[in-house]
Amino acid sequence: MEGPLAVVVGILIATGVYLMLARDLLHYLFGLVLISNAANLAIFIAGRLTRASPPLIPEGQEAPQIVVANPLPQALILTAIVIGFGLLAFALALIAQVYRELGTLDVDRMRIAEPVRPKRKKSL
Repeated sequence: MEGPLAVVVGILIATGVYLMLARDLLHYLFGLVLISNAANLAIFIAGRLTRASPPLIPEGQEAPQIVVANPLPQALILTAIVIGFGLLAFALALIAQVYRELGTLDVDRMRIAEPVRPKRKKSL
């Protein structure tokens, strides 16, 4: 089961990088979200995928007797999902404001941060 999911992680990362190389801010944001989800899936796969038994330790023992899923990556991923959603909401609000102010999402047309300098007169 881990093999096909590793391929899915690779496809998500490749798609995210492709989108992040675009010159549109909205494509960049979607690429960032895809890479974030790919990282979450990779962490989830690393925590072992078992459905047979819950990750509980019986009373009087220090470790489970059978192979169980690791609950720590699952807890980390839940936290990462919440943080990622907050980042997405903030970035969408920021992109909406950029579009209202500049009228474009193309990063090559956004010259407000780096204004074009006037040409100097040549003196002899």
